[in-house]
Amino acid sequence: MNELTSSPKSLRKIILRGIRTELLKHGSATKIELSRKLGISFPTVSKFMNQMEKSGEVLSRGLDHSGGGRRAARYEYNADYRLGLAVFSERNATGYVVFNCRGEVKERKEIAGVLTKDIESLAEHVEPLIAKYPKISALSIGVPAAVSKGRIIYIPGNEQFQDLNLKGICEQRFSIPVVVENDMNAAVLGYHLHCRHKDASSLVYLYFGSNGPGAGVMVNGQLVRGSTSFSGEISFVPQYDNRNFLQAMHFVKEKALSAGADFDPVSRLIASLAAILNPHRVIFCHDEVTSVMLAQIATGCTAYIPAEHLPEMAVSNWRKDYLNGLQGLGLELMLAEADKNEE
Repeated sequence: MNELTSSPKSLRKIILRGIRTELLKHGSATKIELSRKLGISFPTVSKFMNQMEKSGEVLSRGLDHSGGGRRAARYEYNADYRLGLAVFSERNATGYVVFNCRGEVKERKEIAGVLTKDIESLAEHVEPLIAKYPKISALSIGVPAAVSKGRIIYIPGNEQFQDLNLKGICEQRFSIPVVVENDMNAAVLGYHLHCRHKDASSLVYLYFGSNGPGAGVMVNGQLVRGSTSFSGEISFVPQYDNRNFLQAMHFVKEKALSAGADFDPVSRLIASLAAILNPHRVIFCHDEVTSVMLAQIATGCTAYIPAEHLPEMAVSNWRKDYLNGLQGLGLELMLAEADKNEE
């Protein structure tokens, strides 16, 4: 990085974001290591690290073992310096998680679904948590709805939230930055953040749960929301002469996705996804399908598309991925807010 190409203010933000990101990513580092990784001079790194240590944002972890020269001090980011609050909503339940910058959970609770009520029922639970944890500096909310810039634009079955500017209302009510995301977008993001197979950068996450069928789509490591933030609303995908995917899945859901069910609607959907997106992997919720069902679905796909072009099919813990995605979005928001504080 060339330290002379940016204005002093923007340069300060770039350096601090780089230090925060590196320490959170690698756990700890010395000033020399940070200087090399960020391409910033040692004196500059040292100056910022001293300021961050004084404020409590970074913590000293003692001296490294000597390799013959002077022992270098090792530092780590104070994960509790900022906290985030993630709220994940389903039709019948709402969960709240307070977490730190390392994703460690400070408090977790679950209540009856706020989607059956109104925004006040959400506030009743969020406000006490913010009062209890004054270091909460970001709120990430997941909803079973299509969301555009924090506004709910499509939420079947919960029309009282239609066109609600949830982000704006919550930011005004709680006085902290807020991000609102579709549940499946959060799930595919969370899966990708913790996926061991880093080559799988194009993913589709399918869910047939209580909120109706939905999908999260990621292409080349980037979340796909679409031009009107309607990506992943697979209920509307036409499949038969007079039925879309939601209508075709009704009889499958009635059989509780049993091994004897006809999985042709799912096979058709995956064949379509393979032909249009050609993803590395399609992920299913682990409590909705079994390995036997996946084999049946894969076999059914070959009636529509050559087997060599089919994506890998995997199962995962949807609730865990959903939460991981919200925490990832919350962490980004925390770092962005820290950048704003440097202005």
